[in-house]
Amino acid sequence: MLQRRLGRNGPLVSALGLGCMGMSEFYGATDEAEALATLDLALERGVTLLDTADAYGPHRNEELLGRALRGRRERVFLATKFGLVRSDDPNTRVVNGRPEYVRQAVDGSLRRLGVERIDLYYQHRVDPEVPIEETVGAMAELVQAGKVRYLGLSEASSETLSRAHRVHPIAALQSEFSLWSRDPQEHGVLATCRELGVALVAYSPLGRGFLTGALKSPDDFAADDYRRLSPRFQGENFQRNLELVERVRALATAKGVTPGQVALAWVLAQGEDVVPIPGTRRRHYLLENLAALEVQLTDHEKVELDNLFTPGTVAGTRYPAAWMQLVER
Repeated sequence: MLQRRLGRNGPLVSALGLGCMGMSEFYGATDEAEALATLDLALERGVTLLDTADAYGPHRNEELLGRALRGRRERVFLATKFGLVRSDDPNTRVVNGRPEYVRQAVDGSLRRLGVERIDLYYQHRVDPEVPIEETVGAMAELVQAGKVRYLGLSEASSETLSRAHRVHPIAALQSEFSLWSRDPQEHGVLATCRELGVALVAYSPLGRGFLTGALKSPDDFAADDYRRLSPRFQGENFQRNLELVERVRALATAKGVTPGQVALAWVLAQGEDVVPIPGTRRRHYLLENLAALEVQLTDHEKVELDNLFTPGTVAGTRYPAAWMQLVER
């Protein structure tokens, strides 16, 4: 397994991680047996970076990983998150970055994961009501207490990242990053990461499945699939975006690979400090994703893809309006 470093002086992790969120919810019916088998296969193939959060399930995803890792904790670099508080309303998200909540949240995650220390602890979303210095200060106390090894932020702006990094070194910034979500490049976040020596962990590098070319209609989604709420997957937006994916399919066919492998290869080609964490809950998709590590894009192909997915060509925002308010720019 190829490896990449999380941060300028950080640990080595597998060049492709595994996002575990969908094993517990958001994308229709779940299958715990298949999810556990997928985790087993990921470890067997050398995947070390596993990503979860206390909000996934909520809580159930951490519990799932806790069961999967029993007796083999040392094989994994385990990342989880706090601060995105769920409610009964699926359209509502509350952010909590208060220091007292940080201390409470980490103990819950440690218990559910069944570990003594979390390798990478992210603030899931920045709390606009709490200065980042206070939140990261409390997170730094967890490092000193031996509960956490490294700190991370998710969907934070360049300014917030810089302020946080002055309080305590930030190893990784997790943001959505893919062919059709280029915000880290467009808003200077990736440049700031490189200035500070922070890795960019790219979630949804396959565009929540859209870039695989497997989705043909909004009717493909289960009734409780999150993507029914996403503007990019609705009505005319879906059809416009499908035209872009068909162009990716044509390039992939010419290379003898899948559209998803091209999409992952593009993210991997953005730099050794970028670590994609495609999510899957099925073994055959995991194997397809891992094969992307062998796909090399030519300079011409990278330019072609860059020009295809320019700002304004992708139809619709990546979250509903209320959720987009939680994303810093």
